[in-house]
Amino acid sequence: MVIRRLVGRWQGVVLSLIGLIATIWLGLTGQLALYIHPRYFVFTVIMAVIAGVLALAAFALAPTAKDEHGHNDGDGHEHDGDAHARNDGHGSRWGWLWPLGSVLTIVAAVVALLILPPSTLTTATVAQRDLNGSASALTLKAPALPGKGDYSAFTVRDWASLLRSGAGQDFFADKTATVTGFISADKTDPNVFFVTRFVVTCCAVDAQPIGVPVYHPGWQNEFKTDSWVTLTSSFRANPNPASREAIVLIPHTINPTAQPAQPYVY
Repeated sequence: MVIRRLVGRWQGVVLSLIGLIATIWLGLTGQLALYIHPRYFVFTVIMAVIAGVLALAAFALAPTAKDEHGHNDGDGHEHDGDAHARNDGHGSRWGWLWPLGSVLTIVAAVVALLILPPSTLTTATVAQRDLNGSASALTLKAPALPGKGDYSAFTVRDWASLLRSGAGQDFFADKTATVTGFISADKTDPNVFFVTRFVVTCCAVDAQPIGVPVYHPGWQNEFKTDSWVTLTSSFRANPNPASREAIVLIPHTINPTAQPAQPYVY
């Protein structure tokens, strides 16, 4: 009886298993961090296993329409359940559409969850959210100023926080930053781009873009948006006084780099 119900509901069973396998695989490979904060890894995997077990139990134990309405008693007479199964559309000439749709749905789920590589947030998301506009993303973890003046460990988030804090040009005059991130354009100054990262508090849905402005005229001819770069430079006053970014990095060289295994900032 249980096996028959599971076979009869194979679409739901297969989709549940695909979701469960995808979640566990992402968790084991660390790629779940592309969707949620690492502190939720264990919780998410445990809940996925529980949900998968409950879903399979529901498919196996919940009665079918045939169980409720009757069955063929072997004497050639159809009871209500047989008539229902015959007339619910599956037995008509269009009945093949249902299993075909189920197969296509399962194939799409396999491709989306198990075959295609997970992707990170890009400038398309930056365009929908205010770059450096979230006070919590920049100030929730304010950088501690080093006593010996060693800023080599500072990240994009640290420098963006200091720039947002209103620190003046005198503060940045003797400081050198090494930052890694993807390129996003400044909407107001074509000579400026941002070395950008996303700050994730809970999951990718609440990710906020932050960035450090870089003054590099003609950057569009050298780099594509979303490409990852690493650069080391000191801070200078923006040569364009009309720009909203008063202090910028003006690098001599910008090095293309691969996207890091952990592209987000936490």
